[in-house]
This record gives sequence, structure tokens and C-alpha cells, in this order.
Amino acid sequence: MIKELKPALWMLLLMSVLTGVLYPALVTGLAQLLFPHEATGSLLENNGQTVGSNLIGQPFSDPRYFWGRPSATSPMPYNAAASSGSNLGPLNPALQEAVEARITALKESDPSQKLPIPVDLVTTSASGLDPHISPAAALWQLPRVARMRNMSEQEVKQLVQQHTAGRTFGILGEPRVNVLTLNLALDRRKPQ
Repeated sequence: MIKELKPALWMLLLMSVLTGVLYPALVTGLAQLLFPHEATGSLLENNGQTVGSNLIGQPFSDPRYFWGRPSATSPMPYNAAASSGSNLGPLNPALQEAVEARITALKESDPSQKLPIPVDLVTTSASGLDPHISPAAALWQLPRVARMRNMSEQEVKQLVQQHTAGRTFGILGEPRVNVLTLNLALDRRKPQ
């Protein structure tokens, strides 16, 4: 029996080393060499301190900032260790209650805003980690942010436009605004 097990154990050892050590080390090394920023998590720094990632959203509730898309992760929003959607169907009363609560919060944050609220401000993404909002969602929040920061709407709109990324390769996805990079740019600006 040992004669039959010996080749199987050698194959297990060989494949464990190849697929568990050498291949991951090769892929990690190539990623670090070819894409160093992305391989380390696309981290963003502000004044020498890491403040987040381009790839994972953050909760903002201060009216001086743009707010991102809601997150369905638990036990806290944008928990990368628990990436998931809410899995609530369109007829689920819990989804309707959550959306209505978000609509109420948005209306309370800017009672003078009478435009329809973009859907991405009241619904979660499939991952619960989306760092982007639509340009429409950013423009909806623009009057509140400009007023709270004592800036002109035109100046804030210019920042939104500077932080709006187009479709990937010109055809994939939709235009989007990274909330964290936009808010960092706002913090670097001096009010008029």
C-alpha cells in the first residue's frame, strides 16, 4: 500500500508547493512590479497619512461632504471583509423602508433641493463597497455642499467635473465620480 501512496504524496507535495507557494509568489511579484499602486490596494494619502482606497467606499454623513452610495455590509458600512448586497428583492418591505428612510435623510439634509433624487443615492450596490456615485448624484448634492462650505456652486461643479471618470475604454460602464477623491479635493480648496 505504501508503494501506491508514495507517488500520490509526492504529487500532493509538488502541487502544494507549485500552486500554494510558487504561483502566488510569481503573481504577487509581477503585480508589484507592473502595477504597484493597484497591487497595494490603490491607497490614497492625505498629508502623508493613508485615508482610504480608490476601490472601497467610505461613509460620509457630514453635510459639508458628498455622500456615497449606501452600503449593505455589516456590522459597519463599507466593510471589505463582508462584501455583499442586501439581497432584498424589489417587493420586499424592508427594501422599501430602507429606501424611504434614505430619501427622508437626503431631503432633510437639503430641504431646498427639489430635484428628483438619483437612484444610486438610495440603493446599495451589489458589493456594498462601491466608492463611486453617478454624476447626477454628485450634482444633486452640489448645492448643499457649496452652501455648507461657503463656495460657489460653479467652483464645486468644476471639482465634480474634474473628478468624473468616463466609461472604461469609452464603452464599458457609466461615467462615475469617486466620492473620496472628490471630498479630498474639497478639503484642499479654500472657500471664497
